[in-house]
Amino acid sequence: MIARIAAELGPWSWWVAGMVLLAAELAAPGFFLVWIGIAAIVVGAVSLLFWDSAFWVWQLQAILFAILAVAATFVGRKLTREHGASDEPFLNQRGASLVGRTATLAEPILEGRGRIRLDDTQWQVMGPDLPIGARVKVVSSNGRDLTVEET
Repeated sequence: MIARIAAELGPWSWWVAGMVLLAAELAAPGFFLVWIGIAAIVVGAVSLLFWDSAFWVWQLQAILFAILAVAATFVGRKLTREHGASDEPFLNQRGASLVGRTATLAEPILEGRGRIRLDDTQWQVMGPDLPIGARVKVVSSNGRDLTVEET
């Protein structure tokens, strides 16, 4: 089946596979399929040169693709590690970005649980029992729950 598809599409089968992988990266982002797609496109470029050669069988193409995909993935991960530092360290950690802020209790803390309002969001808080309207400071974050202390 693979040999038939490769024979019908010729060297363009690798280009099509590479484009499908690059499109799949848009649907399932993670910056991983890009490297495999690039490997397929490189094999497609080499196939344009050697397609009519007797040694350029689909098994050799598959081996070259596997080697290039692994190599491209390692090189790509190294590149993204070097340039991956964000200028927004709390970008996907909204709770952690609130540590150190002060707020007024929107609901009293009873039995260790209450609510505060920060910006446009109400947050569940844990801390000592305090009345509504008390000023508190966020001292830590655990997912959605914030730990507070009286200021």
